[in-house]
Amino acid sequence: MISEPAAGRRPAQLSVGRALLISLRPHQWTKNLLVFAGVLFGQRLLEPDALVRALVAFGIFCALSSAVYLFNDIADREGDRQHPLKATRPIASGALPISTAAAVVMALAVGGLAASFNTSLAFGVVAAAYLVLQGLYSTWLKRVVIIDVLTIAAGFVLRAAAGAVAIEVPISHWLLVVTTLLALFLALSKRRHEIVLLADGATNHRLILGEYSPYLLDQMISVVTASTLMAYAFYTISPETVQRFHTALLGLTLPFPLYGIFRYLYLVHRKDLGGSPAELLLTDRPLLACVALWALAVTAIIYAPQLWG
Repeated sequence: MISEPAAGRRPAQLSVGRALLISLRPHQWTKNLLVFAGVLFGQRLLEPDALVRALVAFGIFCALSSAVYLFNDIADREGDRQHPLKATRPIASGALPISTAAAVVMALAVGGLAASFNTSLAFGVVAAAYLVLQGLYSTWLKRVVIIDVLTIAAGFVLRAAAGAVAIEVPISHWLLVVTTLLALFLALSKRRHEIVLLADGATNHRLILGEYSPYLLDQMISVVTASTLMAYAFYTISPETVQRFHTALLGLTLPFPLYGIFRYLYLVHRKDLGGSPAELLLTDRPLLACVALWALAVTAIIYAPQLWG
């Protein structure tokens, strides 16, 4: 049975509409920008029809991801009340009624799935897989050591795959490998931040945190960091990539992921940040500039042959 907040806790002074907007987490929609990877690397960015379909896919995944965030907040409300930051979330604090949140979850999930299958059968299947995976994560997989972070990474991979399926371009295995490794890097960094922030109270918030330690996570992060950079480097200089894009210049973009990952590690280890990768991307100007410059450089290199050929 779903229960309301424990007696004695006063809900935050928010209107229901404002509380709902916060719970939808629009700042987290930056994760869904991965759906545009198919347009960019599929060399369809200059085609209006492909761009429109990618925008539709982005909107659908924003709806689905918000449904997941709401569902997760309902499921985690007791644990969130033990967290110094998450205790202020609208559902945990009581500002957003659980019944209202549950109704919105159903509306977003059903509406998003209907729109995805209306786009195409293949896109609908990927969207449904994303929703099922996130549901399993919220109810079960987040309690299984190592599988929890792999599941988070799989959610990013499905976003990238959905973007390729939406515009009907082949899904590059390189795209999936780099996306998986980068997502693992972010997920492991988030786990480390939670353990350091909560210290002895970590397991009260999330039981699975008792299976990790900062040292173990640092070892995993080191492996994933090196693998991510190597995979990206091999991708940019591989004969397949050079032949596909008719340029060998993509290797010049390697300094951007190098700086971006090192900057992120600096923020995690020296500034005790990393709890929310999406927020960190939007608030840390050097990191945001790095991502923006990388995107501009990759776009210029890939599309230069089309524009000037």
